[in-house]
Amino acid sequence: MVPALAIARELRDAHGAEVRFVGTARGLETRLVPEAGFPLELIKVGQLKNVSFATRARTLFDLPLGVLRCVELLRSFRPQVVIGVGGYASGPAMMAAILLRVPTLAFEPNAVPGLANRLVGKRVRAAAVNLPETTKYFRNARVTGTPVRPEFFDIPPKTAGPARRLLVFGASQGARVLNETMPKIMGRLLDTFPELSVVHQTGARHGETTLAAYGRAGIGFERLRVTPYLDDMAAQFAEADLILCRSGASSVAEVAAAGRAAVLIPFPQAADDHQRKNAEAFVAVGAADLIVEAELTETRLLETLSALLSDADRRIAMGERARALAHPHAVREIAATALGLVSGR
Repeated sequence: MVPALAIARELRDAHGAEVRFVGTARGLETRLVPEAGFPLELIKVGQLKNVSFATRARTLFDLPLGVLRCVELLRSFRPQVVIGVGGYASGPAMMAAILLRVPTLAFEPNAVPGLANRLVGKRVRAAAVNLPETTKYFRNARVTGTPVRPEFFDIPPKTAGPARRLLVFGASQGARVLNETMPKIMGRLLDTFPELSVVHQTGARHGETTLAAYGRAGIGFERLRVTPYLDDMAAQFAEADLILCRSGASSVAEVAAAGRAAVLIPFPQAADDHQRKNAEAFVAVGAADLIVEAELTETRLLETLSALLSDADRRIAMGERARALAHPHAVREIAATALGLVSGR
């Protein structure tokens, strides 16, 4: 949702465009879009992947109705371009635009597109993608990167020296596997690296249970901060020598923009295993280490973190390779691509 809002703000604020969102009642857009000052139209459509037969049947029944509703919305609003960003509502909206011959731009932040973008990938006029390997799924694809807040690009690179900060987070919802495993190894980690401090963002639902787990493990909080939510992520990235996190599109884009070494733990239930493929794209160029959740043990995690925390040269090199994957002008390039479709370029 954050990249979609960044694109919308760029089109509105830099180019005077009128922007309207289409979403579903179950998504974060019901809160974030109105807060950002954009109108939101809702359609009814659900999941098709990794759901029960009953849910899939209900979605297949709702899908044509969703497309028809989007046709009505497009005829009423008369947009000059429709941008699909994935998600439940994107498929019907893009299908409606294709039927009405409205220019379409697909935005895909993951290494492998989700179902909605795969369905329309060869029918859209153009696509903006985050990674080169994603271009094969679309017509007229351009590697633009994923929009990231500008302050991440202002973070200076790390210099040689002992690791002083480990940042652990699992996106806004947290990551249960990290919340359960980190308390078991934290004592050994802090003993091995006496100059290290750790910030662990647990997610709102796991704050108390994770705090309790650290308490049962006898971990003091002099060098450990445990919090459900961090609202200063760019500042936290700037302090971090090493980051342990999931590999969703926004997370890896921020890792790249900040130029930080990372250990990535993909969420195994992510649609089409896209988080693992995101992580593999970073590993392929030496920009991160990867541990598949099914193979994550206390020993494996402790050894992986310790190896990087004790090797400043490798952390610095990894951060440089991550930054080479960043796209500081992504939002401008995506907006320019959309405007090019409007003008026929």
